[in-house]
Parts: sequence; structure tokens; C-alpha cells
Amino acid sequence: MRKLLPLIGTPSGSHPGGRSAMTCRFRCGDACFHEVPNTSSNEYVGDVIAGALSRRSMMRAAAVVTVAAAGAGAVGVAGAPEAQAAPAAKGGPRKPEGARGLRFTPVAPNTADAVTVPEGYRQDVVIRWGEPILRGAPAFDPEKQTAKAQAGQFGYNCDFLALLPLRGEHGRQLLVANHEYTDEILMFRDYDPENPTREQVEIAWAAHGLAVVAVEEDRRGGNLTPVTRHHLNRRLTATSEFRLTGPVAGSDLVKTSADPSGTKVLGTLNNCSGGTTPWGTTLHGEENFNQYFANSSRATDKRYGIGTGATERKWERFDKRFDVAQEPNEVHRFGYVVELDPYDPDSTPRKHTALGRFKHEAATVRLTHDGRPVVYSGDDERFDYFYKFVSSKRMRHGDSRSAREHNLTLLDEGTLYVAKLTGDSPAIEIDGTGKLPKDGEFDGSGEWIPLATATADGAVSHVEGMTAEEVFVFTRLAGDKVGATKMDRPEDIEPNPVTGKVYVALTNNSNRGKAGYAAADEANPRNANKHGHVLELTERWNRPESTRFAWSLFLVAGDPEDPATYFAGFPKESVSPISCPDNVAFDDHGNLWISTDGSALGSHDGLFGVATRGDRRGELKQFLTVPNGAETCGPIIQDRRVLVAVQHPGEVDGASVEKPASTWPDGPGSYVRPAVVAVWRADGRDIGV
Repeated sequence: MRKLLPLIGTPSGSHPGGRSAMTCRFRCGDACFHEVPNTSSNEYVGDVIAGALSRRSMMRAAAVVTVAAAGAGAVGVAGAPEAQAAPAAKGGPRKPEGARGLRFTPVAPNTADAVTVPEGYRQDVVIRWGEPILRGAPAFDPEKQTAKAQAGQFGYNCDFLALLPLRGEHGRQLLVANHEYTDEILMFRDYDPENPTREQVEIAWAAHGLAVVAVEEDRRGGNLTPVTRHHLNRRLTATSEFRLTGPVAGSDLVKTSADPSGTKVLGTLNNCSGGTTPWGTTLHGEENFNQYFANSSRATDKRYGIGTGATERKWERFDKRFDVAQEPNEVHRFGYVVELDPYDPDSTPRKHTALGRFKHEAATVRLTHDGRPVVYSGDDERFDYFYKFVSSKRMRHGDSRSAREHNLTLLDEGTLYVAKLTGDSPAIEIDGTGKLPKDGEFDGSGEWIPLATATADGAVSHVEGMTAEEVFVFTRLAGDKVGATKMDRPEDIEPNPVTGKVYVALTNNSNRGKAGYAAADEANPRNANKHGHVLELTERWNRPESTRFAWSLFLVAGDPEDPATYFAGFPKESVSPISCPDNVAFDDHGNLWISTDGSALGSHDGLFGVATRGDRRGELKQFLTVPNGAETCGPIIQDRRVLVAVQHPGEVDGASVEKPASTWPDGPGSYVRPAVVAVWRADGRDIGV
């Protein structure tokens, strides 16, 4: 079997999974080391699922090829060593087996400071932090950064990615990216975290947000090249104008001294994953927004993890809107799903309040049979919930101005629901060890509990003791009141475009089962769940608007040699080890692709593909790994190309500009830079076939 490697530069057991303390500080404000915001007595779903692991399948599959880790190096950089593909097994290359779309030789777990891809595949960097995309923006100079320059350059720590068609421009597509957060220690030489300068803070504001950039296909390979100064290229930052829409717009809960109308917000923060819509826009989830706001004393803020003292970045010193004591409602204007029209560079993006306010990991869309969008979203916090929104309005087809304007209102009217899951085994049979209940599997039923409904004439609350506006602003509290099921950090949620089944990535929860916290249940079956799992939901009658669903265990992550792991019944000796599932995506074959965040197996994070149907259901194979300290984000799986966002490379405890922990992507002597990477087959054929 595979030998799992020690994670270089990261103290073992000090932070959840394999995540560094630096990542916890800058990405989520040390959320896992603060008191868990959810103190309700609701059932916890995370420990139940791990118990389904012993269901066995009699199917046979080719064993995972154990290969040596590729040598370290920079990717696609002149004058720097190129990252290598995983070497072939002894005896020469052989045609890989697997489900269609997953026929590649899996990459072995490794700690190479490189992007490592399978044998027969190539890679290159598409775009890095700081590369100019707007007219007049200068070339990146890390020693001479300015806020003005950064506002025209690709932002920091890219996460969600989307590729959209550009009609009339053959060979070009439109790349949309989230810029989740900044790590000033790796951005600025001699950075003093206790005394940031105004210029450093304003650069960080400009490095947050969203980017839109046209890219051109390389006809000789699979790479994409940015088209600088394209008329659709755009940067949106922490100071750009956004519009509040839906039932909370204009409410007293969101009015501030700078915006007495309660409709105009400056900026979007901590955009994690997202989604694309059938009408040609992109959705962006505001996740760990709490960490930017200081000096709170309210119970409602505590439920969202907003602190009572200063923030890590000290933004409140430079703009009072980040000081809750001075501007108590500003924080109520973050934590929503943002909708962007990337085809209209003059449009004002919308924050859709009808989708609720929480730490949105993602927002993915499926249409009902009559054309109404249903949006799924997870709340990325230990012991929190996952949700869906069912619109009451139908999508209009076509690209006319009236159709596009109508479709931009689809997410302002409808009903917001939260999930409650019930196992079908007696609670006494769920002990948190992964031992199966007597019926031999972890599964059950669930219901979508309505929280509030927004209409053109107003909004109605379905939660006793809360107004509709309160439900949409304090959505976590509404979930508490109706008894939603506590989950193990629900992250990305994605409907399978082939089968309609919905997959929920649950990253981890080391507090499961500890004294004072919820114990395992059938949907979250492991106590001290450090590796996470994936749930599979089937809406009743396979209709996304249904209020009932069935759920079952699909994958319980970890080392396959650990008895508390499960891969949909596929033989575990033939799968790759995986830990901490985060972002998910699908290919055209219906395979689920999973990117990881904070692997607790001693190897670097990566991207994995797993079959969801057929006789190879559960066959999971690692497609790539990312460099030291990095997380794999925003996967896009096209027929002949895979894109990933390499987020926070070099983010290892003790690292700085002066003492880098990674030389990726440009080699020694250069700043480590988050970037987007494209991967393709050397022979130009489709991925994994």
C-alpha cells in the first residue's frame, strides 16, 4: 500500500487537518480555534456517515499504481525547472484502466513543491497574482506594489473559477475568478502585523474580490493565455460598488451612516466557491466575512464568529465600517451570494439577500422542470447547516436585454430552506467509531424546512419569533430554531448534471463527539472527524423543488487502510487516499471531481476524480497535487482541459517573504504567487478516456 508522508513545515496535530496556523489566521480568522458559534442542541449529522464504511462490493478493479513523488520545481517558467508528471510504473507505460473520464495513472501522495500531474499530461500557469488585466495596469513588481496597480491586476488567492463562452471570438473564453483573502506576510517584505500601513491595507482591499479576464486557447497545446486589455476584463474589489437586492434591501438592519438607503454596499469579501447559472452569470459565496469586523458585543454577531477585539488585518483602523462598535450594521451587508454578469462590464453586481446570510461556501444551480432555479449552498462552519433556495420565477431563454434583466431578478423571490436529516437506525447503534448499524449501512431520509418566503409584495417568515428580515439576516439563528441538522463543515454542494443526485462535501470536524459538543449521528458518523466525508442526496422524484429527500453515505475520507473509510463499496485497495474534501465539480461523464483543503494524511492537497455510477462507482483516483502549503480550489473539468486554482502556496507556519516555504511558480528568488493552472493530455485527446 501507499506510504503516507510527513507534512513538511506544518506542526502535526496543531490545526485541523493539515492546515497551517498561518492559513487559519488569514483565511478564516482562526475559526477552528474560537468557540463554536452554534451552541444549539440540534442533532449533529457528521459522525453518522463514517459508519457506512463496511459495505463491500464484489466488483474487481485494477489496483492503484504506487508511484514515486515527482521532483520539486516551478511550473511553466522560463529558466526554472518544470514540474514533472508522475513517473510510470516499472515495466513501462500501460494503458490506464478506470471509468470513462478517469482513465489515467493516479498521482501518488507526495510533498513536492510543484503541481504534479499524471503520466502523459502537461501543465502550465494561466495567470498569477499581480498580472495586469486592465488597460493601464503596470507589470507586477512585488517590491513596488500600489493599491492603484493592484486594482488593475489579477487578485490574490484565487478560489472559484468559471470558464464561459465568448461568442464571435473563436478560441477564446471568459475566465471568472474569486479572490478569497490576502496573506500580507507573504505579500509584503518586512510586514509588521501589528502595524500595517495604509498603503498595505489598501493594496489588500484591491487584492480581494473578483476578476474577469478573457483567455485564448493555445492551438499547439492545452494552455490558456490571458488577453490583456480585453473590453470585458474587469476587477471588483473590497471598495467596488455592489447592490443589495431582495427582501433585506432597504431594511433598517442594513442601513449605515454611509448608506442610509440600505441598498449600496462597498465591496465583497472572502469569496470562496461559487457557481454558474443557466442564464450566463456567475455566483460567488461570501464565506468567512466575520474576520474583517472588530469590536462586537452582540449575541447575533457571536453566532457568526465575529470577535470582540481587534482583527488580524487591523482594517478597522483605516475605515470605521469595519468597526462594529461604530457601524453596527455594516457587518449585516456581508455573508450573501453575489451575482455577477461578466458579459456587462458596466453592470453593478448584486448581493441576493433571499438566499440567506451565512458563510456561503458555494452556490450551485439546478432548474426545475418548469424552469425555476434551485440554488444549493453550504455554511462552512463546524456544526452548521446546508440550505437551498427555490425561486418562484421562471428563467427566460435568449440573450435579449429584457430576458437578461428578468433573469437577474430570479434569485430575489422564492423560499429559503434548511436541511434536516434523519437516520434509519436506532441511535444506540451509532457510537462514533464507524461501526455499521445492524442494517449494514448509513442512510436515511431528510426534509427541507422552510425558513422564509420572499415575494414581490414582501416577505413572510416561517420561523416562530423571527420576522422575515431577521430570518434572511440572521439565517443561522433561524436554522437553530427549526432544528436543522448540525453538519461537519458543509462546503461545496453540487448537483450531478447527469443523474440529478446532489453531493455535499463535508470537510472535517475534529470537535465531533468531544465533551460539550454534539456526538456522532448517522449522517456524520465519526467522532473527531479529521478527514471529512461526502453525502449523496436524492431529491424526491428527482425534482430539486421537492421538500423531501433520501440520503446515503457515498465516501468517508481518509487512508483506505483505515477501517473507518468507505468508497461507495469499491474495493479500498484500489483507490487513492483522500482527506478533507472541499470544492467539487463534475465532468460530462457524471464523475465527481473533489479538491481538498488541509489534508491530514501527511501529503499535499490535490484533485481527485471518482465515479458515481456503474460497476466502478466509488473508484477514486488522484489527478494532481499542489505545492507546499497550497490548497486546491475551483476545479473546472472540460473535455480536454482541467483548471485548478492553486491557493495560498507557501502558506506554512514561520514562512515570510524573507523566508519562503515555497518557490512556486517562478523559482528561487521570486515571490510565491497564487495562480491558476491548466492541465491537458500531451496527445491532445480528451481527459481520462
